Amino acid sequence: METTAVAVLFGGRSSEHSISSVTAGGVLRAIDRDRFRVIPIGITRDGAFVLEEDDPDRFALGDDLPEVVDNGTRVLWPEGGVDRVLRVRHVDGQVESLGTIDVVLPILHGLHGEDGTVQGFLDTLGIPYAGAGIIDSALCMDKHFMKIALQAAGVPVAPGVTVRERTWRTAPESVLEQARSVGLPAFVKPARAGSSVGVSKVTEQTQLPDALALAFAEDDKVLVEQAIDGREIEVAILEGSDGVVRASLPGEIVLTTRDFYDFEGKYLGGDGVEIVCPADLTLGELNDLRALGVQAFEAVDGRGLARVDFFLTPEGLIVNELNTMPGFTPISMFPKCWIASGMTYPELISELIDTAVARG
Repeated sequence: METTAVAVLFGGRSSEHSISSVTAGGVLRAIDRDRFRVIPIGITRDGAFVLEEDDPDRFALGDDLPEVVDNGTRVLWPEGGVDRVLRVRHVDGQVESLGTIDVVLPILHGLHGEDGTVQGFLDTLGIPYAGAGIIDSALCMDKHFMKIALQAAGVPVAPGVTVRERTWRTAPESVLEQARSVGLPAFVKPARAGSSVGVSKVTEQTQLPDALALAFAEDDKVLVEQAIDGREIEVAILEGSDGVVRASLPGEIVLTTRDFYDFEGKYLGGDGVEIVCPADLTLGELNDLRALGVQAFEAVDGRGLARVDFFLTPEGLIVNELNTMPGFTPISMFPKCWIASGMTYPELISELIDTAVARG
């Protein structure tokens, strides 16, 4: 059987570089080698495209977070038009053909990868790619505009305000006044970062200046949102190769001793967090979560996949955010939700690639 050439793209210039690299290790280990010829392409923290080793263990999560290092190679993308030949320039200057590329699997998290930039680049070259497109990537990367799109579609979101770093520099009291108007407890988060980088939970007004400074170190636009008292439920959304959008069984994040689901809890095995999948829900709650997950996906013009994060409160559902390239290791919530729904991890990877190929 003829194999499909898949470029697995990972790393990148964002603060989530290492998480993307960990995701790559999981994908390289599980992808169906009988169906797919894999070309691993890493993006260094400086933005260089390098040909990486096809070695899942190289990007396993250990004592140190993995990263893409500059090995001196440079991946030369096709010139566009009918040309889809991928090439690599080695350290000695020799250029080698890697063959025709059929599809790109961009497992990039954060800016310069999950925000529509890489998607636009691949669209310009005419190379099919898995996952989200330009619009949904850009919208969901910016939580401010994501909330505007969701509200316009009638999807409930957490109350809050957006503040800017330039105002923080010139009129900090004005920013603090806006932040205080949200009430306590509140979350302060960068508008365009993920993996809970730069996020703080504020329970006292005196904590606001430090929380804002931490968030502004990541982004010049920051959200201050009312903390919602509810169960944290996540639903995985998948657009199949048949064009049908469907929602998985939901999973739940149960916090025991941790204030919120922060970076350490997500990726470093921190105590105080339990992932339950599938979540213990009534049939009505399950149906409402799935339906609102699909509605939120369509509200941002979703393509390929997304994870929709909810708060389930006594008053109803609130959408916290959508993630167009969620954590994708075998132990991440997105794959766990689909595994609980009857799909294996390798099948999930194949479905994403098949959908991209079918879309052309």
